[in-house]
Amino acid sequence: MKHILFLLIIIVFTSCAKKRHTEAEQIKVFYKGYKNSDYNLIKNALADSLTTVFGDYTTTYSQQIYYEQFKWDSIFKPDYELVDLNHKDGQLVATVSMRSLKLEFLKNNPMTCRYQFQFTSGKISRIKELDCNGVDWTVWQNEVNALANWIKINHPEMDGFIHDLSMKGALNYVKAIELYKNREVD
Repeated sequence: MKHILFLLIIIVFTSCAKKRHTEAEQIKVFYKGYKNSDYNLIKNALADSLTTVFGDYTTTYSQQIYYEQFKWDSIFKPDYELVDLNHKDGQLVATVSMRSLKLEFLKNNPMTCRYQFQFTSGKISRIKELDCNGVDWTVWQNEVNALANWIKINHPEMDGFIHDLSMKGALNYVKAIELYKNREVD
């Protein structure tokens, strides 16, 4: 009887450890997909739907809609690096460093944030931003405002690009940055 109980305990602990390992691997695959610009890797790590929580913004994506977000992000030539992955309060927390053309313009390049991951059936189903230490949100907002206001006055046909999360919106964002950087200053 003792042997059977001992065997059951080992099986339970082994399966829990294996689950954690699988979840950690899913996070690594997720960021490998970003690193290699390979949405299929990302898709394979995701549950049928993904909820993201960034500050006050909660968004739920299907895999297809998240692909649109991935394509938008790819226009800024991002570089994601998974810096650390650990357990905190029973959850997996990833520390990620990001670089991109957009972050460079917003004077917060690189940007390092911590994200808490939740899973459904071993797949990523929720990502919550915990913090982005070192990010200067005031500078960020000032740069966004300066760019958006300048575009509104000088290139009104592109107005609204900041809120356009389509490929066209991302391309306009990059074009707006180029126009703004090359503007003639009085």
